[in-house]
Amino acid sequence: MLYLHSRTNLYLVQEMKNKYIDLIEQTFDFPQDEFRVEDNELYFHNIPLMDIIKQYGTPLKISYLPKISHQIQKAKKMFNVAIARADYQGEYHYAYCTKSSHFSFVLEEVLKNDVNLETSSAFDIFLLETLREQGLINQDNYIICNGFKRPQYIENISNLINEGFENTIPILDNKFELDQLDKNITRKCKIGIRIAAEEEPKFEFYTSRLGIRYNDIIPYYEEKIKNNPKFQLKMLHFFINTGIKDSAYYWNELSKCVNLYCQLKQICPELDSLNIGGGFPIKNSLSFDYDYEYMAEEIIAQIKMICDRNNTQEPDIFTEFGSYTVGESGATLYSIIDQKQQNDRELWDMIDSSFMTTLPDTWALNQRFILLGINKWDSEYERVFLGGLTCDSEDYYNAEAHSNAIFLPKMDNDEPLYIGLFHTGAYQESIGGYGGIQHCLIPAPKHIIIDVDEEGEYTTKLFAKEQSHKSMLRILGY
Repeated sequence: MLYLHSRTNLYLVQEMKNKYIDLIEQTFDFPQDEFRVEDNELYFHNIPLMDIIKQYGTPLKISYLPKISHQIQKAKKMFNVAIARADYQGEYHYAYCTKSSHFSFVLEEVLKNDVNLETSSAFDIFLLETLREQGLINQDNYIICNGFKRPQYIENISNLINEGFENTIPILDNKFELDQLDKNITRKCKIGIRIAAEEEPKFEFYTSRLGIRYNDIIPYYEEKIKNNPKFQLKMLHFFINTGIKDSAYYWNELSKCVNLYCQLKQICPELDSLNIGGGFPIKNSLSFDYDYEYMAEEIIAQIKMICDRNNTQEPDIFTEFGSYTVGESGATLYSIIDQKQQNDRELWDMIDSSFMTTLPDTWALNQRFILLGINKWDSEYERVFLGGLTCDSEDYYNAEAHSNAIFLPKMDNDEPLYIGLFHTGAYQESIGGYGGIQHCLIPAPKHIIIDVDEEGEYTTKLFAKEQSHKSMLRILGY
């Protein structure tokens, strides 16, 4: 408080709340589980990010491993509690969607939690072969094989099954894959069928290009699967691009899927599993609000209700969580290397990397992540735009999930400004072409892994150095 005196009056004037920390604390419920501020510097899962920057520099990718296991255990607990409360007779199975991040350290952390895996391409199976050699997976793991299957994918799936991985379940994406599997598989095999779900109304088309349409599934089963002694229809699978949302669209698609399951179960007694596909959303703003427990309970309740109405035994439930598993474990840190006043209203902070190469979803899908300053929380804030280093006009970041603007601490000459985008651990490396050629030959940044030891102390490990010019030139044939 600031006290101002005159001859006759005493004025009490509150200091202006114009610092960056004031903005955050007045806008959000802050601090939060993974974020806090100490000595005007940001901590992420109790990791002092400025210490990390001093050690490794920027730009920098971070993977915080404990968050992966935390997410898996959270989901398993939620669904198992929901099953117990509803007196649901089926079991819950967690599967990790490998395409969200294929890194070895991710899979190693995932597989500490007694889960299953979902694949989407032939090369995924080569990855599984390596995991098997390392003793990280065995024949007890369910392997859910999604995607359109070219000959190499068919061959790799078949090899797994022929080698005794009897819980490998190829999910038929079209009517012709069964014939190809039949030619390659030499033993009995569990299979699934993917439903071609209707897309959300805002989409440019009505029905997913993936899967077999609703009206064809039962005739197809009776014609091609029912009397084939090699195949056992185990699973019905549906996937919603929007993920699991509390919306009329989601509940309608789930209802249609469960009703089809009940119809199919009448003529296919070995059918016992329902894969609800899609995934839980991840936190993309400090104002993020999603009732995970309610959604898990409501999903179980809806499936049970429809099964009871159709006098059908409740199925085992499979989920394929990718972004939910690994997304919140990641962070990407940058330095602001320059500030440019381009007109009367537009102030640009330039980062020391590129959004197009390090966080491609920011321009490809207009995806938003949690953006926070790392230092200078006691400085005044200002509205800015963020620009990347490429010459592409789309290499920018100009809004947040909760707002159409970005506010960051003001620049000064005394101390560099560092920023972080958080919960960036899913898809960005694979979409950006990790280890390959980047737009304008901007190098892939340094990447570190952070873990916590038995004493609760964090440890860091360099996973990859910043990409070198020699590696790029070699790829380009020089």
